[in-house]
Amino acid sequence: MSNSVERDLRGQYSEWHQHVFDASPEHADEKTPWYDLVQQYLGPVEGKRVLEVSCGRGGFSRLLAARGAIMFGVDFSDAALNIAQSRIAAGGLNGRAVRLAQADAHNLPYAGESFDIIVSCETIEHLVDPLAALKEMARVCRAGGLLYLTTPNYFNAMGLYFIYARLRGRRSTPGGDQPFDRVFLFPQVRRMLARAGWKVIRSDGTVHQFPIMRGHDPVTIRSLESNRLLRRALSPLAFHYFLMCGRKKA
Repeated sequence: MSNSVERDLRGQYSEWHQHVFDASPEHADEKTPWYDLVQQYLGPVEGKRVLEVSCGRGGFSRLLAARGAIMFGVDFSDAALNIAQSRIAAGGLNGRAVRLAQADAHNLPYAGESFDIIVSCETIEHLVDPLAALKEMARVCRAGGLLYLTTPNYFNAMGLYFIYARLRGRRSTPGGDQPFDRVFLFPQVRRMLARAGWKVIRSDGTVHQFPIMRGHDPVTIRSLESNRLLRRALSPLAFHYFLMCGRKKA
């Protein structure tokens, strides 16, 4: 990524994070469907070195630090990191309990094999080169380490709605309020992970939506979330696709 593009995107994301925070300062970022799903698979983190790539306003990083993780968080946005730092301080954690750094996901500032666990939620769709970022995550993950990744998936009714919108000349996506947003189908995500050096161990999904009426929020079938077997079977149709991956041997 060129320096000018990087600066421009960093500025846009700082404005976006500040706007989201100002609109709802009390919002708990960690209480989202994708973080709920990650927690179902994560297991104990005490004493483990954990990196959250694009930690945003820090809610999930703070949660894992409180559970004993040796926690690191990186984000592109100055505003997001400032909010995260203030929330960590206000939450009673020592500021050093989450080691925050401003960094580009394509070029992480850590030595190889530094972490036991990498967390990346709703991130790769906002990256200029997601494959390069997934390779970086593999580089800094130790042998036998794990990646917990979520990303929007359009292999479903939301994807059909997106195609319809494009045919009507509307270029937005359901996540299009962010400065940079891609559209992925779940097979594309799996191929990228394989090319980046990851092996998929588990897959799942959350939020099954159907855009029924124009101008209204999609209808969400919440009953699917509590049935784990059914939810996993329908994961290719979920709006948020989850993958638990192990780093391949070099």
